[in-house]
Amino acid sequence: MTRTPQVVVHHDPREMARAAAARLVTRIAGTQAARGTASVVLTGGRNGNGLLAALAGSATGDAVDWSRLDLWWGDERFLPEGHPDRNVTQATEALLAHVPLDPARVHAMPASGGVHGDDADAAAAAYAEELAGAAAPGNHPGVPEFDVLLLGVGPDTHVASLFPEHPGVQETARTVVGVHGAPKPPPTRVSLTLRAIRAAREVWLLAAGEDKADAVALALSGAGELQAPAAGAYGTSRTVWMLDTAAAGRLPRDLYPPAG
Repeated sequence: MTRTPQVVVHHDPREMARAAAARLVTRIAGTQAARGTASVVLTGGRNGNGLLAALAGSATGDAVDWSRLDLWWGDERFLPEGHPDRNVTQATEALLAHVPLDPARVHAMPASGGVHGDDADAAAAAYAEELAGAAAPGNHPGVPEFDVLLLGVGPDTHVASLFPEHPGVQETARTVVGVHGAPKPPPTRVSLTLRAIRAAREVWLLAAGEDKADAVALALSGAGELQAPAAGAYGTSRTVWMLDTAAAGRLPRDLYPPAG
């Protein structure tokens, strides 16, 4: 595992989204050239959706063979299928409806009201089974070795739906958990655990805006993951924090190069 992150600071959220989208295209295309397929874990929120929108509007997206890309999610709001607040609904509007994906390779988390009813724990267990079924022999945590796993960082340092002091942050056995009583609506969610997140080759954490500055500073100051879940998110080969100048405002200036 690589716990020493690379910190990249951009001028504003739009520049950050464009740069992250370009980096993602390069990573996916390179992986597909080397191995034939690639896998990415998407995140919701304003920065995750901003990246997807930038990718949809970029001519460089043609470098990706969308039919050979597996998409997973780091977390989901446990709401009915098609609900506008579900991450998959927002991702579809921002990007997925505009590119030729193979529907069988789009692995959305279960919705409420479906085969699992209102049981978020059963939905989490089902997604864990799907992940395990896609894992190659030797993938220790029972999940695929994701090429890139995207995470938005919340103002309270939460990533996916792992909130400070909540039980999911402390989960070490399961790869997916139901989240109950989340401090931001909706209270019921499904989330990858840190165990699953850390199976990714690269973890990219996105944060933009002054409201994220304290969270970024805390997570990069050596805080523990129970207090700052974002501090516990890192990849096996690379961890990248992609920030705008406002979100980086409380970091020591020697931690990152000058913004371009």
